[in-house]
Amino acid sequence: MRLNKYIAHHSSYSRREADKVIQDGYVRVNGEVQDNPATQVEEGTDIVYVSGKQVSPRDKYTVIVYNKPKGELVTKNDPRGRKTIYDSLSKEYKHYIPIGRLDFASEGLLLLTDASKVATALMGSDLQRIYKIKIKGQVTSEMETAMLNGMTLDDASAGGHSHSKIMRMEFKPFIGYQIQKNAPNYSILKVAITEGKNRELRRFFAHFGTEISDLKRLSFAEIELNNLPTGKVRFLERSEYTALAKFLKEEKKKGAS
Repeated sequence: MRLNKYIAHHSSYSRREADKVIQDGYVRVNGEVQDNPATQVEEGTDIVYVSGKQVSPRDKYTVIVYNKPKGELVTKNDPRGRKTIYDSLSKEYKHYIPIGRLDFASEGLLLLTDASKVATALMGSDLQRIYKIKIKGQVTSEMETAMLNGMTLDDASAGGHSHSKIMRMEFKPFIGYQIQKNAPNYSILKVAITEGKNRELRRFFAHFGTEISDLKRLSFAEIELNNLPTGKVRFLERSEYTALAKFLKEEKKKGAS
């Protein structure tokens, strides 16, 4: 892991603040001053000090649910000056890591954690994510076939960001879908998928010549948005932490085998 990322993940420093203290010579790794933010460190092996205070991975971790509104970016800073989630979140969460992304025009459940190992495990998982989407036009039989069977596109640029370099994409079969309204002007669906990366749903429906006008994530695995107001935060409930702990334990076993 990069040194600046390690410090940002395990302390109250932001990535930018971590870069500065490293470059200013306030960081020691195994007793030696390191002034390169890209220096590689290994959790649990290397010993990192910032201004004389040890920065260590913690066994305990916290996960919060944020009901992200439209019009916020899931990033620390935006060069164009657009609003980010950290402009709305309390300062105590400024070092929390978002688990996955929701784009600027999307809303709903976003998980954040103060533990990099939790973020990495969940982001790389195939746990179910449920979304409610509104598309322009009708749900066609071709769409349903692709949702059931999956598809691979050599050119999946439609629906992606204009600056995205991703072209070829494989879309796995949806875990499930429910058509709640199907009409010529617009249709509403609930869909369950295992990833949702790189504007997957927007690219999927763009292939069929339609556009997602509304996208809201309702759940991630056993963690649900429920009645959490837009722009508000809640901690995980005990049952949700229990399910998460079970998942992390299983992932650790896989890594050890």
